[in-house]
Amino acid sequence: MEVTAKERRQVEEQVEQLLSGQGSEVTLCDLGLELSKPATLRKNVTYIVCGVIFNEQEEVLMVQEAKPDCYKQWYLPAGRVEVGESLEEALRREVKEEAGFDCQPITLLLIQEQGPQWIRFIFLARITGGSMKTLTAADQESLQASWWDRQSSLSLRGRDILRLIDYGLRYHRSPWHGASLPLDLSCRHIVQRTLLLFVGAEKRVWILLVQAPTPHLPTAAALRTHAVTWAANMAAQEALPASYYDHDVATLGVLSLQHNGRQHGRTDGVCFNTLAALTPDRPQRDEDGLAAERPAPATPPPVENPRYVWMEVQAPALKEELLRQSQNPTLLPIQSLY
Repeated sequence: MEVTAKERRQVEEQVEQLLSGQGSEVTLCDLGLELSKPATLRKNVTYIVCGVIFNEQEEVLMVQEAKPDCYKQWYLPAGRVEVGESLEEALRREVKEEAGFDCQPITLLLIQEQGPQWIRFIFLARITGGSMKTLTAADQESLQASWWDRQSSLSLRGRDILRLIDYGLRYHRSPWHGASLPLDLSCRHIVQRTLLLFVGAEKRVWILLVQAPTPHLPTAAALRTHAVTWAANMAAQEALPASYYDHDVATLGVLSLQHNGRQHGRTDGVCFNTLAALTPDRPQRDEDGLAAERPAPATPPPVENPRYVWMEVQAPALKEELLRQSQNPTLLPIQSLY
């Protein structure tokens, strides 16, 4: 069944909105819902917010831990999102409690996940008020805060933050993606809405769609046994079972993030609007074990499941932008820590 001209334009308009950092309500889930439970903070999901904040000298804001297992060690302002909070509200609270400053989030820098049960949202932020927390204000949240020049010796709670600081510094000096902050749109589960591309040899671009009730981008619930971004693989495997293992599915980045969190157990979920690419697997080998050249296919592998359809992108500007993002993504990165 072919996509009509009207349906094509509707899909292209949605894709344009996602590429501009917008989103839309999650009204249905095409895959994995029966294997997923509603996201509920303190029960089956943990969200961590972390702030990377620089001063005019490019020193980074650090806090000294008060917790017994990492007492007096230093870390970025970070902590768990509490029930009823948005991600930005949680960041502001953590920075205020641990460092004494008021802050304004600038953009998400990076998302890290260990499946849907643990997700860390790293923000770049700026100071808007308050004052540095000193030892006289030490409490169970932190002992004190300080600016770190990244050169002097400091006892770190974990070296994982060095990469986060580097991400922040790079973005601070030369942003490689547009500012991206969570959209206030509710979601009950943790899901991935996937813009899955196939680029043909002649730079033709196709998007994989679910056909009913109207053609739309596939949405899949995250599974506890897999990375959050496995959702793109779920759609590809259901649509293309025979050719799936001859292709790679790579999530290129996050177009936008949707979260609300105000109703415990009902809006604690997150929707990741992501861009992914389906590409032929590693090169074939000849009888001597050497890589054998094979021409890039002109069209995507045929859909075997009538539930799905490939739609070729016709709008010239949209096609060019999708080609550009598929070759050199400038998107919010998401990393699996599995």
